[in-house]
Amino acid sequence: MSSRATARVQATPRTTTRTPGPRAGARTTPRPQLRVVPSAPARTRRPARALAGRRAPFVLLIVALLAGTTLGLLVLNTAIAVDSLKATQLRAENAQRAEEVQRLERSVVEGNTPAEIARAAVAAGLVPAGSAAYLVLDPDGGSVLRGTPAPAEPTADGATDGG
Repeated sequence: MSSRATARVQATPRTTTRTPGPRAGARTTPRPQLRVVPSAPARTRRPARALAGRRAPFVLLIVALLAGTTLGLLVLNTAIAVDSLKATQLRAENAQRAEEVQRLERSVVEGNTPAEIARAAVAAGLVPAGSAAYLVLDPDGGSVLRGTPAPAEPTADGATDGG
């Protein structure tokens, strides 16, 4: 700390008065005389070690908070990056599964066509059925047979669809 003198102003009335000059309404009251008065002795300066001893825990606290915040942000960014990678992998797997579902749906639709069903039936050894007969029930509880049932034609290996 530099040694500065603090100025104090002390007002002392002048003993001389002005004589009115050519201006009308000139001042006739005495003006205070100003002078510099030496200030009180400066306080003794504390040693730098005492201040450093008081500031050290605060500085360490601030450094620890900054380091902790930095490490926390690093961990948080790493966790976000890992989650982002997992999300990307899951999206890719979902896209593959969606393609698989579409492929299976196409095969089911293609497999349900009459031509495909007939081809699968022939491959399984089934034969087309003959004419069908229907049993119709009357409201009074009786039944009537409509149509003439006929057995299925056997194939070359002797299999029939009705057994």
